[in-house]
Amino acid sequence: MTVAVEILDQDGVNRALTRIAHEIIEKNKGVEDLVVIGIRTGGAYLGEQIQQRINMIESVTVPFGSIDITMYRDDLASRGHLAVGQTDIRFNLDGKRVVLVDDVLFTGRTIRAAMDAVMDLGRPQSIQLAILIDRGHRELPIRPDYVGRNLPTSRNEQIKVDFDEQNIPRAIYLLKG
Repeated sequence: MTVAVEILDQDGVNRALTRIAHEIIEKNKGVEDLVVIGIRTGGAYLGEQIQQRINMIESVTVPFGSIDITMYRDDLASRGHLAVGQTDIRFNLDGKRVVLVDDVLFTGRTIRAAMDAVMDLGRPQSIQLAILIDRGHRELPIRPDYVGRNLPTSRNEQIKVDFDEQNIPRAIYLLKG
């Protein structure tokens, strides 16, 4: 039997995303040459939320895109057929400060694949990483720049980010069992 324990409610998720947006602005000393790219699918939904908060805070429009990493995965052969999603980046990445966004950071392999995909599209000045939940268990030397919440887990536990019909995050659950 799987037990779901709520880690963050919708207000908690909203506070974490707003804090991340402020930290991104502060670390980058504004938003010049800044772009936000969400990793499909959950990261794209969260990236859009972060981009909207940055736009509100700074009264500008920071470019937003989403990236599909299916063909960059290192476990593609062992997973069988995976549907390839669409990458939607309509701006040049050369010289930009890219903020990659994902929902949960675990082994780091998804982020490695996303960085490879970004580098195939251009030569950014830097790549930063924003994560809603960092659950540990890294297999690669990848560390987030912005974290909504650190949540050490065991390998047999899972994290579920629950989105509503408009892809707005509602809550985050730790699944045990």
